[in-house]
Amino acid sequence: MTSTRVVVTGLGATSPVGGDVASTWDALIEGRSGVRLLEEEWAESLGARIGARVAVEPSEVLDRVKARRLDRSGQFAVVAAQEAWADAGFEGPAGEVDVDPERLAVAMASGIGGVTTLLSNYDTLLKSGPRRVSPLSIPMLMPNGPAAAVGLLIRAKAGVHTPVSACASGNESIALGVDLIRLGRADVVVVGGTEAAVHVLPMAAFGQMMALSKRNDDPTAASRPWDKGRDGFVLGEGAGALVLESAEHAAARGARVYAEVAGAAITADAHDIAQPDPAGAGATRAMKRALVEGDLSAADVVHINAHATSTPQGDVAEALAIRNALGDHADGAVVTSTKSMTGHLLGAAGALESIATILALHHRVVPGTINLDDPEDVGLDLADKNRDLPAGDLAALNNSFGFGGHNVAIAFRSV
Repeated sequence: MTSTRVVVTGLGATSPVGGDVASTWDALIEGRSGVRLLEEEWAESLGARIGARVAVEPSEVLDRVKARRLDRSGQFAVVAAQEAWADAGFEGPAGEVDVDPERLAVAMASGIGGVTTLLSNYDTLLKSGPRRVSPLSIPMLMPNGPAAAVGLLIRAKAGVHTPVSACASGNESIALGVDLIRLGRADVVVVGGTEAAVHVLPMAAFGQMMALSKRNDDPTAASRPWDKGRDGFVLGEGAGALVLESAEHAAARGARVYAEVAGAAITADAHDIAQPDPAGAGATRAMKRALVEGDLSAADVVHINAHATSTPQGDVAEALAIRNALGDHADGAVVTSTKSMTGHLLGAAGALESIATILALHHRVVPGTINLDDPEDVGLDLADKNRDLPAGDLAALNNSFGFGGHNVAIAFRSV
């Protein structure tokens, strides 16, 4: 275990259930779903016609000119990063506040990147010719566009990174941020994930994989992790951002601390491009390694925010992995899936769910999983309603898994 402690000092989000962290957390505690029937004409031809759009459009938050130069995924990233940066106590960019820009980095992930910009400009090309394609297309559609926008916003000069590992991307950004601080390459790192893929092509493609729920007649009940009636995930959009700092740097400026990132681990299944390893071996290794890195034991874990997307195979494989990782202590951890309310934000999922995990430790309450009416017997303490956490020093895990066999587990410790 490294001697450098990494803490979380700022949180930011824009999600299907809230336009910021406070409203998102309130919705999770109240059990409100952000899933709706999609009203766009293109959605009428799809088998799955539901999605989880952001609760507050970025155009209501960002300057109009700035917003026009960003893909929707970049807009989400900037909205979340601005909130996290201010929440950490920074009133301006690095160099004007208590951060050396050469000791400030960004790791903003995306699973797909600027897909809406790519597809809309292709439509323009076909309809009107090459001269009508936007000259801003490339910086808007490139996967590192959101990270670059955040880096420019805060003047980060220690590096701007874009982890891309499908639905594990957001958590991988947190793991990278921890590494940058522990390796001495940065004092502060803004990390997170963003995604804006509620579009006819991605939805049609996921639909052809039989991955999406088709509960069009009851959208708010469609995302139902571990429930026997689950039939696939619901595609969501949004972003989550966290400010990570070395504990020494945070203490020197008197920063408020939400939690400590005790450990982070990344593994791969080497099993299949889309299906999870049914034995959950890679996920088990990720959780165990995160605990070892954080000098934690299975007995310390009181809560897990699971990846649990509401797919028939994935939910069961993760449950097995959790049982194998925690052993006899598995029944001591309250397990929930906030995707039951937000849907699945793909590359942003890990960041948003890490925020939920941190706030569960901070407020000592776990948001319940909604729509868990007829749960599978997976051998875990599944929270179908809000659950209080005990006082004292606590630890929690957040899991993210992605197509390609990516597994990332983050271990948080209360402060």
